[in-house]
Amino acid sequence: MNIKQAKQEIKNTVQAYLKKDEQGEYVIPSVRQRPLLLIGAPGIGKTQIMEQIARECGIGLVAYTITHHTRQSAVGLPLITEEEFEGKSYSITEYTMSEIIASIYRKMRETGLKEGILFIDEINCVSETLAPTMLQFLQCKTFGNQEIPKGWIIVAAGNPPEYNKSVRDFDMVTLDRVRYMSVEADLNVWKEYARAQHINDAILSYLELKPNHFYRVETDVDGMHFVTARGWEDLSNLMDAYKELSIPVTEEVVSEFLHHKDIAEDAAAFFELYHKYEDDYRIAEILEGRVPTQVYARLFDAAFDERLAVVNLLLQGLTNRLKEYGRLRYRTDTWFAFLKEYRKQIETTDNVETCYTTLVESLRQQYEEKLRAELLTKEDALRKKQLILDIEAAKEGLTSRMEPKEAFDLVRTPFTAQKDALEEMEASVKAELEHAFTFMEDAFQNGQEMVVFVTELTITPNAAMFLSEHEVEKYEIYKEQLLLGTRKAALLEELKN
Repeated sequence: MNIKQAKQEIKNTVQAYLKKDEQGEYVIPSVRQRPLLLIGAPGIGKTQIMEQIARECGIGLVAYTITHHTRQSAVGLPLITEEEFEGKSYSITEYTMSEIIASIYRKMRETGLKEGILFIDEINCVSETLAPTMLQFLQCKTFGNQEIPKGWIIVAAGNPPEYNKSVRDFDMVTLDRVRYMSVEADLNVWKEYARAQHINDAILSYLELKPNHFYRVETDVDGMHFVTARGWEDLSNLMDAYKELSIPVTEEVVSEFLHHKDIAEDAAAFFELYHKYEDDYRIAEILEGRVPTQVYARLFDAAFDERLAVVNLLLQGLTNRLKEYGRLRYRTDTWFAFLKEYRKQIETTDNVETCYTTLVESLRQQYEEKLRAELLTKEDALRKKQLILDIEAAKEGLTSRMEPKEAFDLVRTPFTAQKDALEEMEASVKAELEHAFTFMEDAFQNGQEMVVFVTELTITPNAAMFLSEHEVEKYEIYKEQLLLGTRKAALLEELKN
């Protein structure tokens, strides 16, 4: 299965394992909750999906790379105690609490979340002394003589032997006690994630041209040569930072992330061309409907990689605008819900000012609880924090002596400006999409480049959301006409040949 399918299956399992009956007991008892074991090549996103699942399910996450541990830190240190049996005292060996189990209790205390995922990575790459401990962990859900707390689901991950010389095989006894899931790299699935995470568009354009360069592991007399999804994402982060600092991304820099000489050399050359296209094709003007005549003339004779780069530059421009729209839409919807609740409550309150303050504090408390529970991304946290400050500032001039209508009209005033800004951006983004489709028609004469354009708009979260709520006539026409997904790779291959 691919990583998207694995994520969904783990989410389904979390929901099933944490389901309780009328007495508050888990429907599937802990002893029957098999750990999930993900085996897949390194760098395909196994750790990343754990963070997403925890946030989406509203539960905790404790993650360990087990190869960083010794048997003592995993099991705990021996501790001699005295016990009496049939009148005689005996020295008994017990163990201090495992560092891993202690981390679960610490997470519960810090976040207030009593349920979660314990994720152990590289579980089949441990040392000889730690291997029996890991088998015991998978079979019995214990470290030493201490059990994993109820409500905590075990997910472990490992690498196939062809990727890691230190891999150990699992015996039948262990495999009969886990849910074994084999996960493979999948470019199309990764691209959905990449668009949502705003992976550098030069990388996405390159992989559109060279999909077989997405994930590669080869071994020859010179050693192992590899490229992974993790490498592309980390390179993307550096490329974005270097761009802001006006630092060039050289072949040497690319090769530090892509450990395959030919692919690193090829990608670096493409990135250089791509940034030249950024300067040559003025995307902002295209989105405004002002396309220089020389642009069409150049594209008519351009090679496939240049035409595809322009399509992706256009998509990048639209994606940035749609991301801005998404942020503004979130602010507007959340603020509207707040004001709706305020209007409802002030009809039955004696103090309109206290009512407003109480609602703001409730909003802030919800934010702080999610922040403490690590259920917010950095971007979400900043966005929510700023919105709360803006809503709080809107009460300036509000007094307890005001009548409900007067109070509501006062606090609604800043929201009206927010609503007007959203409507203005809606019209602007819709116009830019229409200009983009007109350009695509004129530049590529409804060729296969349009398949790429429409497909990417359809799978990009912010674009898909906007297009589902706002009618863009040409998008609807091309979505119906073009065969998305299954024919895309074949059309690209045909165009290259």
